[in-house]
Amino acid sequence: MKYSKTELNKLVYNVVGAAIDVHKYIGPGLLEKVYQKCLEKELEIRGIQFKSEVKVPVKYKGIMIDTELRCDLLIEDYLVLELKSVEKILPIHEAQILTYMQLMHVPKGVIINFNVSNLFHEGTKSMVNNIFRDLSD
Repeated sequence: MKYSKTELNKLVYNVVGAAIDVHKYIGPGLLEKVYQKCLEKELEIRGIQFKSEVKVPVKYKGIMIDTELRCDLLIEDYLVLELKSVEKILPIHEAQILTYMQLMHVPKGVIINFNVSNLFHEGTKSMVNNIFRDLSD
């Protein structure tokens, strides 16, 4: 399915809602992998398609480089989800997700930091790139 900006924003809303449910149920302070497994289960319950631990392709001077670079979740092939459990989202986390989005040709990404008291207000950061800007409304 090719997403419009509106449909992609609805997808982000639903995915963040799933993350909020996970956060409400198990709370802050656990490892990222715990949140990832719980979020995967919540996405399954909601019927949202995803791939876990997706290998990020790296092409250097026209040559594919075999790396172990992976994004946490790729949602419906249009949304990169990077999960954190850190004191705060840093600029390096933002750079990381923007690079994943570029390398994977994905229009939107969301960083979710589960180590906060209120996930909605403090724990999410949404990012877009030129691919998003080129989508229809």
